[in-house]
Amino acid sequence: MYRSRLVPRVIPVIGLIGAPILIAAVVAKLFGSAGSIAGGGGLATIPVATWELSLGVWLVVKGFRPCPITAEMDAATTPAARQEVAV
Repeated sequence: MYRSRLVPRVIPVIGLIGAPILIAAVVAKLFGSAGSIAGGGGLATIPVATWELSLGVWLVVKGFRPCPITAEMDAATTPAARQEVAV
């Protein structure tokens, strides 16, 4: 989504920042270096939750932006308009 720009760039950036933070919190919890999930692990879920919520709201309200790649595919698969011949 970041490279194709189907949604505003800020939305995928939130996910790209939040996912490694969440993975680090889960790995820390796995190895026992983190306390409870309500502490640092709970805070690590906020960027990912924000990303998921904002993406869902954006797609419901606005939808995907037109993409030149998919527009070309649609144009190639859409049959030409039927023309009636007068006899």
